[in-house]
Amino acid sequence: MRNETLTKAEMTIMNLIWDQHKGLSVAEVLEQYKEPKPAYTTVATFMKILEKKGYLKAEKTGSGRSYTFFPLISKETYSRRTIREVKKTLFAGSAKSLLNFFVREENISEEDLKELLDMIKR
Repeated sequence: MRNETLTKAEMTIMNLIWDQHKGLSVAEVLEQYKEPKPAYTTVATFMKILEKKGYLKAEKTGSGRSYTFFPLISKETYSRRTIREVKKTLFAGSAKSLLNFFVREENISEEDLKELLDMIKR
């Protein structure tokens, strides 16, 4: 698999598939979309792109032209890889700088900060 970042549209499709914990057809992915839903052909095109990028594997369903698409990477693996890349490129590889940014920019509550500190201490 190439280390290509997902576009917003690709990420939407991957999240829909990851959330279902199983392979889905184009029609099943489309069912999961909220309104306004994209065109069937748009979703099909993005799923083929995701297959070419190595994020999905297509398996023929029955005797027709229908395919079920299965994730080849977990959400956790993708998230880990993406956060590492962000840390490397935007924060000079510093986890401290990355965490400092989130604490400042995300308005983390005192309760959440306390919970994070407890996790760090463990």
